[in-house]
Amino acid sequence: MEYRILGRTGLSVSVIALGCEGFMNKSEKQVCKEIAFAISKGINFIDIYSSNPDLRSNIGTALIGHREQFIIQGHLCSTWEDGQYLRTRDVDKTIAAFDDQLLRLKTDYLDIGMIHYVDSESDFNEVFNGPILQLALRWKEEGKIRHIGLSSHNPTVARLAAESGKIDVLMFSINPCYDLQPASENVDDLWADENYAHSLHNIDPERERLYELCEQNGIGIDVMKVYGGGDLLSEANSPFEKAFTPIQCIEYALTRPGVAAVMIGCKTCEEMQAALDWCDATKEEKDYTCVMTGMEKFTWEGHCMYCGHCAPCSVGIDIASVNKYYNLTVAQQGFVPETVREHYKVLTHHASECIRCGKCEKNCPFGVDIIGHMQKASERFGY
Repeated sequence: MEYRILGRTGLSVSVIALGCEGFMNKSEKQVCKEIAFAISKGINFIDIYSSNPDLRSNIGTALIGHREQFIIQGHLCSTWEDGQYLRTRDVDKTIAAFDDQLLRLKTDYLDIGMIHYVDSESDFNEVFNGPILQLALRWKEEGKIRHIGLSSHNPTVARLAAESGKIDVLMFSINPCYDLQPASENVDDLWADENYAHSLHNIDPERERLYELCEQNGIGIDVMKVYGGGDLLSEANSPFEKAFTPIQCIEYALTRPGVAAVMIGCKTCEEMQAALDWCDATKEEKDYTCVMTGMEKFTWEGHCMYCGHCAPCSVGIDIASVNKYYNLTVAQQGFVPETVREHYKVLTHHASECIRCGKCEKNCPFGVDIIGHMQKASERFGY
């Protein structure tokens, strides 16, 4: 298992983490068996967005004896009424649901208190200018929440949250299809077939800026919808008309700036293992570019996707990392944040060492001007 630090929280999380939907409608025995399997494989991170009381109780039982080693991301404003999940902004309902969550999970704190499902700017303003954020801050001060997060599918809203300085973690939907789509307050737009019918070029710049902003500001991203609701794993349903493997989807998400973990909604231990196979996968098995290139409708021409196909560099430069750190400064209008400068500094080889042999450009499936990028990075960082 690979572990990454979740932004400025300092928490070391397994890159393969658990969504909770795979544990719904199962017995306590089944949930305990599957979580025990996850723990045996090194998974130490779970997202619990659902307010289903049986689900929470079963997960709480499964984590007995493992609580201090396991990182729980629980959601605020997710309630259970009349046998159904309900998102709310009502303070009293939020408090009652939070207390119930801690009780059923058999814990007195959440590692991450995730403000649940904020996709519109009006909802963001209500949450951040009203009592919900104040409630989260109070719970953090009391130690009932160690870190505050927000879940969203809308990059505009997610950016507002990241810029607010109030959140430490962002739960966001990331996969190659969604990254093509511009911001929208309607989450259904991400799935709409008509949005993929026309020619699409490159990652949506607002999404790219969001990932870079999170990395700059130390906001850890954990990923939902990494398989696009399963559509990306199906040739018939994938907008690319080709199927990705679970390993390819996970690799794509984990190579975006700021991303620490992917939340996999596994219904069986076999599905969990299919995700865990990423840990031991070969470079060829992780290669997602074979699905993303060569189709008329989609192109990432000239855009570094951090895929690593440019390697090996003749002089050992980690080209993908140099491009990522340079792009982080572009997002800051040329300012070099201290953290970015230090990350660049510790690279074994730097952009100034480029000998302009062109080998990397021949390997790049997206036609990136790598030599030009190395020159710009060398000028930006000074070496």
